[in-house]
Parts: sequence; structure tokens; C-alpha cells
Amino acid sequence: MASGVPDLSVFEQFGFERPPVGLKFSRLRPEGFKPMDRKIALCEALAEAHKGEAFLYSADDEVCAGSLPLGNEEIEPQFASGELGPRLGVFKEARANRRLYQTLPRLDRGTARYVAFAPLAKLTFDPDVLVVTATPSQAEVLLRASTYTCGGMYESRTTPVLGCAWLFVYPFVSGKLNYMMTGLAWGMKALRVLPEGLVLVAIPFDLLPMIAANLADMDWTPPSYTDDRDGYIKRFTELERDLADT
Repeated sequence: MASGVPDLSVFEQFGFERPPVGLKFSRLRPEGFKPMDRKIALCEALAEAHKGEAFLYSADDEVCAGSLPLGNEEIEPQFASGELGPRLGVFKEARANRRLYQTLPRLDRGTARYVAFAPLAKLTFDPDVLVVTATPSQAEVLLRASTYTCGGMYESRTTPVLGCAWLFVYPFVSGKLNYMMTGLAWGMKALRVLPEGLVLVAIPFDLLPMIAANLADMDWTPPSYTDDRDGYIKRFTELERDLADT
């Protein structure tokens, strides 16, 4: 597994209650990682890494549906047809459940038999994806950093089930930052992976250098955030007037 750990020390300034977690996909078993001592769902690996140690998740450790987005298992017809969703109470009809499989982000078969997980302090590799568990205020700073120098929109993508696909795989295959709120994804809610109301921000490797640089450069708490209501309106009006006069 390639090393070359990037400088992500700026993330330490947030004081996150749960540390950011880096993950790396691998076809071959990498050395130097403690294997899991029990079977878990892929989404539960995030909470496991929050405990502070790096470890290796393998295809044999999965107890839910994480093998589907990782490409370690084919989608069987009885699932691809959408028959499971109505039985779980997620969808009224199979055809509604079936639609999500047409857009489900997946890695190629057999290319991610292993996934290394490590909290920020134990990161020994250049992560494919960094997943940050944040409060809304912390997430606002992160999202603003993602557009600070390049503009663009904030986009959140997920489906009612298989939230792990959109959290871990989608950012990697698309090159786009993704975010979602805990309490919305079926499996994570049923497994009680994290408390509700947190924001999960998943950053792909190619955006990490830009976001880290922007965090180091920008004002995390601009003056408008410390003004009261009248102060904000006054500041905005004065700036608008100054620009109109130039």
C-alpha cells in the first residue's frame, strides 16, 4: 500500500469529537494493519475507527450489504429486482427499490477486497477518501473550503438504503465531495452507528490538498457570523453601497 501521508494537520484545529477517518481500497492484503476480530457492516467501520486505532476491513468481515458497493459480491436478481425493499418497509413496491440499483456507485469486481481504516492521528497512508464526522457549524466551514477558490455548488447524494455506497465509494469514483446527515440512512440508523444530527463529509483524495490549503488560508469565522442581526444588515448595506460607488 502506497504511503506518502499528506499534511492534514489543519483538520486538527476543528476539535472534532470524533476524529476524521481515512480509508484506502486495496485488491491485495496490505501489511501492517490489525485485522477485524469480528464481523461488522461496512458503515460500522467508521465508528470503529473513531475509537482511535487503525485496522483492516476485509470482504469476509461484512454482515450487511457493504460488499455490493465494494464490488465484492454481485447483486443477486432477487435484490436487484427490488423485492427486499417492500419487505423491510423502506419502499411500497419493488419497482421503487429497483431504481436505486441503477445509480448505485460500485467499484469493479475484486478490486477492493480490503479497506484500510485509520483515524487522523494514526494515518500512515494517503487516503482515497477522508470521512469527517462534524457538527453543522464545523461542516459549514468544510463545505465553504471546498468552494473557496473554485466556486461551485454543495451537493449531497444518497439513497434510502446503502448509504455506505455514497459515503465511501461515490466520492472516490466521482471525484466529488459528498455529505449526508446521520439518521437518514436506513442501515446506519438500524445499526445505531452514530447519533442523529451529525454531518458526514466525505472528501476524495484529489480534493484534499485544495481543501486543506483553503482551510489554512480562509477566515473560518467571518465578521458576519459574529454580528448580531442589525449589525449584519448594516455591514451588508455598507458594503453594497461602497461597491455601487466604485
